[in-house]
Amino acid sequence: MPPPVPESVLSEGLPGREGASVRETFELFSAVAPKGWRVELIEGEIYVVPPANGEHEEIVTEVVEQVIARRVDRELRNFTGIGLSLPGATDTVRVIPDLVIAPKGSFDDQREWHAPDPVLLVTEVTSTSTAGRDRAEKSRAYARAGIPVYLLIDREAGEAVVCSGPSGDDFGHKSIHKLGTQVPLPAPLGFTLDTAEF
Repeated sequence: MPPPVPESVLSEGLPGREGASVRETFELFSAVAPKGWRVELIEGEIYVVPPANGEHEEIVTEVVEQVIARRVDRELRNFTGIGLSLPGATDTVRVIPDLVIAPKGSFDDQREWHAPDPVLLVTEVTSTSTAGRDRAEKSRAYARAGIPVYLLIDREAGEAVVCSGPSGDDFGHKSIHKLGTQVPLPAPLGFTLDTAEF
């Protein structure tokens, strides 16, 4: 797992930018990150995440295809690469989920970071570099933001975890399913995800 940005950078700022705040450092890292890399700010820590591998992207694509085919509400759309600005325990959290499902037009503007209000579901597919954050910090952030459903595809554990009923820093309901089985998604999605291809 790549470590967060070194404490020396967070406390002293970037070379030539002494005294830069964590937020300023995050904005600078975001601006200069190579294409395909994600820069996230979670509870005061900056994480630079490399591009995903092929297996990861195959799973994200399979979820997208199933949502398109099975969604009841034809106005729902799949978004990848959307930045969300979420309430943190101490500061704003900035994350880029693997998949966001929201109504058409929810992000029809020029902003880079969006409020979570229209989001109905977020999906994260774990990688060795992100699994710990996907299971803990991101789960808390999504619950705190009131996102109705968090779908965690945990490749390392071989599980799909469906979290719903956000309350405070946690979800009131969590169901765990072995990958390869049928995974029911609650409203507002309301269909079963087939994880046989995962």
